[in-house]
Amino acid sequence: MMAVTDHSSANAGKIVISVDAMGGDKGPATVVAGISASAHKNPDIAFILHGPEEVLRPLVERRRGLRGRVDFCDAPDVVTMDDKPSHVMRHGKGTSMWSALESVREGKATVAVSCGNTGALMALSVIRLRKLPGVDRPAIAVLWPSSNPQGFNVMLDVGADIRADARDLLQYALMGASYARNGMDLKRPRVGLLNVGTEEHKGRPELKQAHELISRFAPRADFDFVGFVEGGDLPGNVVDVVVTDGFTGNVALKTGEGTANMIGAHLREAFKYSILSRFASLLALTSLRRLQKRIDPRRVNGGVFLGLNGTVVKSHGSADATGVSAAVKLAFQLAQSGFSEKLAARVASAAALAQDAEKNGGGPARDASDKGQATS
Repeated sequence: MMAVTDHSSANAGKIVISVDAMGGDKGPATVVAGISASAHKNPDIAFILHGPEEVLRPLVERRRGLRGRVDFCDAPDVVTMDDKPSHVMRHGKGTSMWSALESVREGKATVAVSCGNTGALMALSVIRLRKLPGVDRPAIAVLWPSSNPQGFNVMLDVGADIRADARDLLQYALMGASYARNGMDLKRPRVGLLNVGTEEHKGRPELKQAHELISRFAPRADFDFVGFVEGGDLPGNVVDVVVTDGFTGNVALKTGEGTANMIGAHLREAFKYSILSRFASLLALTSLRRLQKRIDPRRVNGGVFLGLNGTVVKSHGSADATGVSAAVKLAFQLAQSGFSEKLAARVASAAALAQDAEKNGGGPARDASDKGQATS
């Protein structure tokens, strides 16, 4: 483990976020600008910054709001976007990504944030933090802008694993509900299973099996299962959590981001078309800014790795300071809620329910109230 410059006395009582400052497309200056914006908004946050200290220290010292709130962990190597996860797992010990995860593993920080290579980050997260007991495949969950009162829906998986059988989808439903409950303060989230139609006879066999499993477990896990949902429900108000496999989820995510960027570009082009349209844009400036903020992918930047012994937030590799700040904000909110511990309890109780179901020959498990299950 690399040496950490210690400011622990100054940061006592603060929630510490471990940040991989390297690996993003825009470089460490953008990461430092993003954490500076977060520090300005929240006095209860502190950071461990991982990367070459000789590069990072001057960047931090230019930001008055970070004074005394950043510890440096000198890590000379960087995981690039082209590095294969298998190579990073064998040779990545000196990288900023490895170091950032190690701070969470050792309890020095509550959450890790990285803009780096997604595949490498997931692989390192699994080997350094380990999967929670009972979790077969971790998932990546993201927030999707929606017409719900909370403004967002949760969708998972969006790329941790392209495969998912019925049991995996059940675990995603349980983890997604816990994320919505703790990250969005929804007491009883509504969960839907993404399919090509809402009819129960549609879809692949594993989706039909997952439908049956989730229906059985929903009452005991304290969420409402609304059944199958379609792509049009992602930004709607029918559900709070959308469950799917990593292949489908990643395609949907990239499509949504691309569509939002296209709409923004077309609006800018339309309002530059003539003098009258430019005048109209001035009259509608407040409404346009509100719309831009609502559909701006940077403001919902941050995929959460679920199913690990620790919380990891994956920021977009191309994130600017606004995007990094959004990812850090999400990390802080999850840390503040005690999300890791609550998710672990939820997964453990789900595993117990699954064992009960198997003992009962696949029938409904005993009611969770008999086991003293806590809401998480």
